[in-house]
Amino acid sequence: MCLISTAIMNYSKLIENKSKNNSRIIPENLYKGSCVKIKNSKKTFQVIGINIQKKICWIREWPFPDISKKTFALEISQITLQTYCSEQFTK
Repeated sequence: MCLISTAIMNYSKLIENKSKNNSRIIPENLYKGSCVKIKNSKKTFQVIGINIQKKICWIREWPFPDISKKTFALEISQITLQTYCSEQFTK
């Protein structure tokens, strides 16, 4: 199966589970490379690593800022929405 099909399937599963579970993000449906929104921020972030057992992930701002490519750990419970990454890069 190609990567795009897998991403679409995972995204579809997330939307389905989200509607069934009162907007709760299911950690098993996150995947490396997905874009997410987090609590208390209007920015979009990209998942670059996941530890399902500890329920944390590492994210970075999307699109990548020119001056910084900082990553940080975040509890998966702080993710409010999983979305598609925009292909447009803005400065």
